[in-house]
Amino acid sequence: MFNPSSDDVRRFFCDTWRKHHAKEILSPMEAIALDWILQHPEYEEALADADAAIARDYSVEGGQANPFLHLSMHLSISEQVQVDQPRGIRDACAGLTRRLDSAHAAHHQIMECLGQMIWTSQKNNQPPDADAYVECVRRR
Repeated sequence: MFNPSSDDVRRFFCDTWRKHHAKEILSPMEAIALDWILQHPEYEEALADADAAIARDYSVEGGQANPFLHLSMHLSISEQVQVDQPRGIRDACAGLTRRLDSAHAAHHQIMECLGQMIWTSQKNNQPPDADAYVECVRRR
């Protein structure tokens, strides 16, 4: 499995942004990432300089959201929905998107559920509960 470091993730998003501005061809994954980047213009400055992005500390104590984590979650959710893994996430996301009339707003709600699932898994030292995750999305 591919297991990128935080530096790899930051380089990926910065390089996608650079390629977009240079009008270079994007890979399919970069194209999906670009769609989410374009919906977050507030992150453009963070994406403009890969070296600065890698050096930057986005710790909780700093009080600033981590744009790379946020974009990674959008990308992860997009992949989950595309392959319907965990099973039922595609329909749950579609229902939430209809209710909120926005795929972007739905993703932000799904991020809350995804974060809760990961936190619970780590807290209890157990595998992530995919069924609870999908049910959380359905309840939103």
